[in-house]
Amino acid sequence: MDYLPHDTHLIEEEFRGEKNLFDSIPEDIRLKKELRLGAGLSELQLKAQAKKISEKNNPPHASFLGAGFYRHYVPEVVDYILSRPEFYTAYTPYQPEASQGMLEILFEYQSLVCLLTGCEVSNASLYDGPTALAEACLMACRIKKKKTVYASDTLNPMYLRVLETYARFCGFKVRKYDCKEPLFSEDACAVVFQNPDFFGKIHDADEADLPEDPLKIICVCEATSFGLIDPPPNLDICCGEMQALGNPLNFGGPSLGFLATKQKHVRRMPGRLVGQTKDGQGNPGFVLTYQTREQHIRRAKATSNICTSQSLNAACMVAYLKLLGSKGLERVAWESHQNAKYLRKRITEIPGTNLASSDAFYNEFLIEAGESLPEKAQEKGIELGFRVSRWTPEYPQHLLLCA
Repeated sequence: MDYLPHDTHLIEEEFRGEKNLFDSIPEDIRLKKELRLGAGLSELQLKAQAKKISEKNNPPHASFLGAGFYRHYVPEVVDYILSRPEFYTAYTPYQPEASQGMLEILFEYQSLVCLLTGCEVSNASLYDGPTALAEACLMACRIKKKKTVYASDTLNPMYLRVLETYARFCGFKVRKYDCKEPLFSEDACAVVFQNPDFFGKIHDADEADLPEDPLKIICVCEATSFGLIDPPPNLDICCGEMQALGNPLNFGGPSLGFLATKQKHVRRMPGRLVGQTKDGQGNPGFVLTYQTREQHIRRAKATSNICTSQSLNAACMVAYLKLLGSKGLERVAWESHQNAKYLRKRITEIPGTNLASSDAFYNEFLIEAGESLPEKAQEKGIELGFRVSRWTPEYPQHLLLCA
């Protein structure tokens, strides 16, 4: 569905009122009676009505999949904003200051990431959540000059696989640690934990028994959780996935990685940094303030070989958050949490279905269910959840549900 702006000022100024708008239509073929239209509908109501009509041809379908990618409603005006000439292409030319529209929106993106995470500086986005985490760990290795990263046992296993691939070819080691009994060696450069974790549980990072010396890296896969869950104040790097903010699923991509840190680590940070300045006439403008030259000409010695960003996806995120505002994001997060609570209550009423944990959660939770339940749900057009045994064999009959 397209968003079309309705300019009442244009009608009044150009056509001197609504009646003159139809002067070009011959009088004898004009409709003389009022159209029998109902009351106006909001965008959500209109989409719900269209979906109800379409279900007469196609059976209804529901999905409770999550596990790193999330579906939230995106207003149609987001696509309309991105279609404007200043944002239409995400490509930054070799003279980046010629692309003021995209530089400005990337500056806004960096500012919003800092507001969400509580960090002092953010780069201009990365490819996706897993590579953002890997880049954060490489950054920690450069800062601490050590080669061992400890990753929580509740980290998204897909993120862990990407991190292990980076480690294999970049010369550092990845070790898993138990969240309940964390033990770290002296050669640890970073400790990675996810909040909410892969199984949906919310952790209180302030109460976690983490050492002071290694850098603390928090990974966030569900960015709407920022509406309810404050990041810990003592973190060193915050990274993860922003796909949930304004970006549709698009059959699995593209997504939007983010990385934010403290000001003192800015020169160790991968990617690019957009800054605000003034031109020769004193007008405000935007420039690429920080971009390591080795990214282009000395790749083997580069801070990072990620030289670009997901600019169009970052623009989606900026438009989405600007439309919502802080209260709107809080409402999205609250409704997502309430929907998950309702789903958990109803799903456990099915015989043979049990909760795996009673811990606090955001919008995902783990249940134990028999083999037949997902198959029966699929027959009714319901994708019940993500079977975690694919990545964690210790949960052979468990489903991760998201609302």
